[in-house]
Amino acid sequence: MAASVVSSSDIFISFGLDGGVMVILGGTAEGRRLAAALEGRAVLSLAGRTADPLTVGATRRGGFGGVAGMVAHLREHAVEAVLDATHPFAADISRNAVAACAEAGVPLLRVVRPGWAGHPLAATWRWVGSHAEAAAVAAGDGRTVLLTVGRQHTVDYVDALRERRVVARVADGTGLTVPAGWELLTSRGPFTAEGERALFREHGVGVLVTKDAGGPMTDAKLTVAHEEGCLVVVLRRPHLPPAEEVHSVEEALAWVAHLPTPS
Repeated sequence: MAASVVSSSDIFISFGLDGGVMVILGGTAEGRRLAAALEGRAVLSLAGRTADPLTVGATRRGGFGGVAGMVAHLREHAVEAVLDATHPFAADISRNAVAACAEAGVPLLRVVRPGWAGHPLAATWRWVGSHAEAAAVAAGDGRTVLLTVGRQHTVDYVDALRERRVVARVADGTGLTVPAGWELLTSRGPFTAEGERALFREHGVGVLVTKDAGGPMTDAKLTVAHEEGCLVVVLRRPHLPPAEEVHSVEEALAWVAHLPTPS
């Protein structure tokens, strides 16, 4: 079934249900897989920052208006459960989901993609706690920087790296302007080791700056960076409030299967 975009008020018209719809907070491969598995029972909710996002099934775009707006949405649509399958660095929406679900009395499950802390090369990387720290570390090395921190945070590196050679890779470059000496690459994973080797060698990359996104779609760059003798700077994941968590789509679907039947 082709993806369709629905507004909040259209959800139950779209599904023909009186209750029991689930909301998947998405924007990730895990969110799309959940939406495909739960098609007809769930709405995939996207923040709306990407101009041409990958979607599955019925989709809503745009924020909820903070915790209060999310509470109102959950109550208005008698939402059965919320599956938080957002990116590990989408901290604001994850924090809001915890607060809103607690207030509305809606079950919440966080689908946490395993990070790269257990990667065989993790001990060789420079782990940092902020984009400012990452920019300072990258600026201290004279080699070309491959910046893979997403469109929203690419601008955080401009001041520190303005005079440096930087290749900034983003999934969606809409509205993003970079300094004259930088190169902006628009590309969406998964990425292969062969493709990453070609990229690193073509641009003479010596420093990789990335986030601990986890998963296999973008991890080839880590292996290639090691092969090429690069400095690897990795941002730690943000701290989130406690919530029930699983680490795979399969575990999330098992959790859904044990939800009480809506009255």
